[in-house]
Amino acid sequence: MRVVYSPPRTRKVFAAAHVAAAPGPDGTEVIDWESTIRFREYLWAHGFGVAEAMDTSQRGTGLSWPQARELIIRSAAARSAIPGQGGALACGAGTDQLAGGEDHTLSAITGAYADQVGFVQSAGAQVILMASRALAARARSPRDYLDVYGELLAQAARPVILHWLGEAFDPALRGYWGSPDFEAAAATVLELIERAGDRVDGIKLSVLDAGRELWLRERLPAGVRLYTGDDFNYAELIRGDAEGPGAVKHSDALLGAFAAITRPAAAALAALDRGDLAGYDAAMAPTVPLSRLIFEPPTYHYKVGVAFLAWLNGLQPHFAMLGGLQRQRPAAHLTRVYELAAAAGALTAPELAAERMDEMRARSADNA
Repeated sequence: MRVVYSPPRTRKVFAAAHVAAAPGPDGTEVIDWESTIRFREYLWAHGFGVAEAMDTSQRGTGLSWPQARELIIRSAAARSAIPGQGGALACGAGTDQLAGGEDHTLSAITGAYADQVGFVQSAGAQVILMASRALAARARSPRDYLDVYGELLAQAARPVILHWLGEAFDPALRGYWGSPDFEAAAATVLELIERAGDRVDGIKLSVLDAGRELWLRERLPAGVRLYTGDDFNYAELIRGDAEGPGAVKHSDALLGAFAAITRPAAAALAALDRGDLAGYDAAMAPTVPLSRLIFEPPTYHYKVGVAFLAWLNGLQPHFAMLGGLQRQRPAAHLTRVYELAAAAGALTAPELAAERMDEMRARSADNA
């Protein structure tokens, strides 16, 4: 029996979704649009908002800006087809239409950002201001970040989500916000948010360090959310302490991990809504070893685990990714992903998953 979840009441949560692919006529992988959109419908049915056209969808590692535009259009159309209010949709706006390897001016970077922001807003989606490789390469001081982001926030039609992606996810982003020192970089972020007033909904932080997330979370102005992007420590950060007077804040979430642990995470968040902390822990805790394995170094290959589980669960007919990225994790790693997914309750069709594992093992043996 299919279980449908309402969006959580006590936490705001987005799952960053991947792009399903299939072998093309020339042997290279192409986007499987039907499976890609079906996966988003699956996330919405479990109560998650969809974070679209982010690094999980291979922005910068296979998905071009023209493809991202089409992805945003198709996702917005699918969302509008859902009865009632539909699902939450937030989309990444960046600067990836600029040619890589070139030193772009701050004006060009701001213009590229503005074009993508306008497109996302025209699709009716919330804007996520993605971290920009071009800005990381060009900026010479925190002031450059404040100027670029300040201009973009002034143009925003509704509050945006800022995006702080650590170098484990993208080495080109080292020193983002003007410093490799976390607290110095965070001071720039906090200044930006203070200047922006009500134009910032929250910030997604992906630095895989719970202590640093707590440090920043406690310093955010009232009403600004910390969306955890910590795929190692999300269980404790989302849980927070017991709700009530004097309770420590919790983190909301924007996680690629949710695309891999969708079913147990939805059950955990529903338990949290009921005030059932034991139920939350029972459902969420077993997912942590799975997520830590999927996001093990090199962390930026985590997308392989997300696509692999979508294939095991019958949400796409091929275990394929743009650019053949699925080949970046060895068979032994994927076998362990399967085992931990079974232990975490993340396999929605266990018999199909077992059949597909046998298929993968047979292929590996033939290629040995």
